[in-house]
Amino acid sequence: MQKMQCAAVLCLALPLGLSCAAQKPSPLSPYIKEDAPVLVLDRVRVIDGTGAAPQEDMRIDIAGGKITAVQNAKLRTAYPPNAKVLDLTGKTIIPGLIGMHEHLFYPLPDRPADGLGLYGEAADSAPRLYLAGGVTTARTGGSLEPYTDLELKRAIDAGKIPGPKFDITGPYLEGKGTFAIQMHQLSGADDAARLVDYWAQEGATSFKAYNYLTADELKAAIEHAHAHGLKITGHLCSIGFRQAAALGIDNLEHGLTVDTEFFPGKKPDECPGFRANMNYIVNNLDVDGPAVHEMISDLVGRHVAITSTLAVMETFAGDRPPMERERAALKTMTTEAAREYLTVRSTMAEQKAGQILLHKEMQFEREFVAAGGLLMAGCDPTSYGGVVPGFGDQRNLELLVEAGFTPVEAIRIASLNGAKFMGKDGDIGSIATGKAADLVVLGANPAEKIENVEKVEMVFKDGVGYDSAALIRSVSGTVGLR
Repeated sequence: MQKMQCAAVLCLALPLGLSCAAQKPSPLSPYIKEDAPVLVLDRVRVIDGTGAAPQEDMRIDIAGGKITAVQNAKLRTAYPPNAKVLDLTGKTIIPGLIGMHEHLFYPLPDRPADGLGLYGEAADSAPRLYLAGGVTTARTGGSLEPYTDLELKRAIDAGKIPGPKFDITGPYLEGKGTFAIQMHQLSGADDAARLVDYWAQEGATSFKAYNYLTADELKAAIEHAHAHGLKITGHLCSIGFRQAAALGIDNLEHGLTVDTEFFPGKKPDECPGFRANMNYIVNNLDVDGPAVHEMISDLVGRHVAITSTLAVMETFAGDRPPMERERAALKTMTTEAAREYLTVRSTMAEQKAGQILLHKEMQFEREFVAAGGLLMAGCDPTSYGGVVPGFGDQRNLELLVEAGFTPVEAIRIASLNGAKFMGKDGDIGSIATGKAADLVVLGANPAEKIENVEKVEMVFKDGVGYDSAALIRSVSGTVGLR
């Protein structure tokens, strides 16, 4: 009661024209480390996202949410007036990651023996963990609660909750036979066109085709998405990559491991089965062979991008990732979600086929890039769990390096390449004067050891520096619940 009386007196004491509401701190305040109008990040190593070598002893000036200068600190150029200067000696700055296959849902644990596979909206945990992990822009790779996703985006953009800049896909474009009860099953090409038109008007900025739709449904969806100036990607099974490319698809998810065009006797508009197709790829498909090279050439010629999702693929490749890499992510999960993930993971320990599949995918991604293809990255935090937003995006970088890319190439794949695909590389994706101050401050050098991408200390989004540890603590133990 006394506190309420004090608050009332304080309100009365405010100058005329100011309300108590105006004095409330921003809901983002608990997560912000730096919010100076003019800021200088001094004496820092810069990996700019273009694939160029790291630059030592650099300085980045920020004002109004933009990068106003990138220069060598040894020049000793005068600081901007009223600037706050941070000495970041020994730190590394990379561009904010652009996650191109992300989700705002997560598998629910404790499924009954005869129960349905369900996914819960991760409205609290996912946005914070993406941002904490260094993801400043994220495209959702399919939505199960599109209205919720759109409202989350609006709340984040309005500064009500922390999170990255989201590109929200509409609901999955899925055909008959889906495994997921939460997905609408298209009834034909007209239904696909109607769905795209409706969700484009509601605010969706991209679309994703899924496993069982027909070629006619995909064609209609692509035509209507393009008519709205929007792009469409696909995780396909009933339609092979070259056929989808000929229909005009913009992007394909996961890579070679889900392409069914090589499966013997594949019928039009029919998914031959995920396990059967993957077994064929493992046992019979030569990534160096002419058939795969022709497919790569066709995709590159039609400017179809590929999204690498090695973090989720790794979970089917035996006892991976190493448990020491999992500890931080496990702490964010509910006890039930962690238990279920670890139980299923233990059954994968002897799965040699998954290891072969992972390495073939890595080889495919190297050859796709060598042929001139645009490779992007996203962590796909679904499957049977364990791939956690933010943490999974960092793991993707490590796996790209394992695949044969250099650390600076991996960082480009996970940043500038996504910006180019989205047509936003003039504003985001690399560290350059005039671009948004979307930056990740790391405690060590990922060019020397890619695992240093896990040492996130602060994440800048539009010039505001967020405390990574505070964001993670705020949702500790909630992944798998909310």
